Amino acid sequence: MQILKAVLYRSLSILIVVPTVLLLMVITLGLTGVSDRLLTSIAEQTVQDVKRTLATQIHDPEALELAVESHRRAIYSSYGLDKPWFYRIPSMMAQIVFFDLGRTRVLKSFTGSHEVSEIIIERIPNTLLLVTIPLIISAVIGIWMGVKIASKPGTILDRTISYLAMISYTLPSWWIGIVFIILFGFYLKIFPTGGMYSVPPPTETLPRLLDLIWHLILPTATLVVVQVGGWIYSTRMIVLNITKEDYVEAARARGLPEGMVRARYILRVAAPPIITNIILGLAGSLSGAIITETVFGWYGMGSLYYQAILNLEENLIIALTYIYTLLYILARIILEITYVILDPRVRY
Repeated sequence: MQILKAVLYRSLSILIVVPTVLLLMVITLGLTGVSDRLLTSIAEQTVQDVKRTLATQIHDPEALELAVESHRRAIYSSYGLDKPWFYRIPSMMAQIVFFDLGRTRVLKSFTGSHEVSEIIIERIPNTLLLVTIPLIISAVIGIWMGVKIASKPGTILDRTISYLAMISYTLPSWWIGIVFIILFGFYLKIFPTGGMYSVPPPTETLPRLLDLIWHLILPTATLVVVQVGGWIYSTRMIVLNITKEDYVEAARARGLPEGMVRARYILRVAAPPIITNIILGLAGSLSGAIITETVFGWYGMGSLYYQAILNLEENLIIALTYIYTLLYILARIILEITYVILDPRVRY
């Protein structure tokens, strides 16, 4: 019961962030005039649909225009465009929450739809596939190497891996991606230079899956190279500080095996900050590896955000920003639950 109360209290306190972010977003959109342009675009789409319907019933051009103008005024009024922007704050917040943001002007989904919700929904699995695999690989390698070298500080192995980790952390992902494309795509011709599938893509399930994996190798390798250094270095620093504690020295003095000391006295204490890095890193990655997705032509959330900015798709940018907020909130709630389970002190 104590755990449930702690989790519920912390989750509710984090959820307050959602309406706060929405309110700030709507105020910003109103002050900059974006909300007026966005709602006008949605209203005009509705007007055009009404006009096509009326054209089948009214054949006199002047009467048609009068009827369309009458409907236009009513539609504009229903969207609150006949009032100042601050009167529309509640309705605008509701539209963002339910992704009722109309359609895009240029960008469209793989099936040809211009609906904002459909475009985003079909991109989410692609980003999940691209970012979770490198994150898991980087975390496993980084945590294992970080713990290993932290147990032997100052040795040649520790210094060598620490230098390599710093180099990995400072390398830009776009540069590594381009190097991999030139080396393995153009010169060695082992892997494709971009995209998610071959042209034309395979139609059968197994060949299509293998083709996807083949196209996934280079972007995955790029993200692993640029992420693993951070994992190694951060894990090393966390574990290194813990290994200097008295209870760790006491455990070793009692003759406990080094593996047991690492598992019970080091990793268990180091788990909360390491879990924090994993969950928040995943949340940040799910927002889309913009540069990596753009370099490799991967159809995910990151490249979608980039295309939305280039094409000034304001409604799509707003929807993506809202999704990133939800991802952060979800990650924080999962993190709080994990903390309560791992560390009993947090429950109080």
